[in-house]
Amino acid sequence: MKQYGLIGYPLSHSFSKKYFTAKFENEKITDSVYDLFPIEHITQLPQLLKDNPHLCGLNVTIPYKQSVLKYLDWIEHDAKNAGAVNCIRISSESPVEAAFSGEVGITGHDFRLEGFNTDIYGFEMSLKPLLEDHHDQALVLGDGGAAMAVKCVLESLGINFKVVTRKPHPGNILFKDLATRHIRQHTLIINTTPLGMVPNVKEYPPIPYEAITEDHLLYDLIYNPEKTVFLEKGEQQGATIKNGYEMLVLQAEKSWEIWTHKEIHP
Repeated sequence: MKQYGLIGYPLSHSFSKKYFTAKFENEKITDSVYDLFPIEHITQLPQLLKDNPHLCGLNVTIPYKQSVLKYLDWIEHDAKNAGAVNCIRISSESPVEAAFSGEVGITGHDFRLEGFNTDIYGFEMSLKPLLEDHHDQALVLGDGGAAMAVKCVLESLGINFKVVTRKPHPGNILFKDLATRHIRQHTLIINTTPLGMVPNVKEYPPIPYEAITEDHLLYDLIYNPEKTVFLEKGEQQGATIKNGYEMLVLQAEKSWEIWTHKEIHP
């Protein structure tokens, strides 16, 4: 039985397990299972791999998308550029095979851990159909692992952006300093923070929502609830809104393609 799964902490509300379990059932995939691995610290990853020898692939979620990098034998270009990984392919590889490939596993194990970022694919494919010419300036709310993929996509699309955070960081804007002019200037606003996610559905990023117009596009990486307060407030101002559900579906399918070496087309 081939085993796949998700690492992160906590994992009380997992899209991935529900999605892949349904996928396996609907597509009559009987030789695979998808499990949750709520590890309290990333240092538990090697033991997890040792305890589950049939693992073929892992998804990675909060808070390990960045800290997992040092455990990988190889990191795909886009993931390396983003500085974050949310998909790991686990393949058998002997020391001899590793030598021939030119890349020897950094942890001396008899398998190979390859890191990818399927969030990049999911975000780009779900965002592009909504973009208009005036969406050339963006605000990225938050600067965690999820924001890494968002920033990569914006750079590749030629969209200038500013990152908004609570704590000072060079080049960033602080939430407390956001003014009407910032909102008016940046007609694409992307929430990468967990503010508003179940169970804390009444929370929302503290921005001047009254400055949002019908020219704005608000994208929330959160999918549960379907419409966060952030999106509701944008919709009330006439903005176009989008939640993170399609992005999750796209990144999940891209993960499956990577794990099984199947091809996927946008």
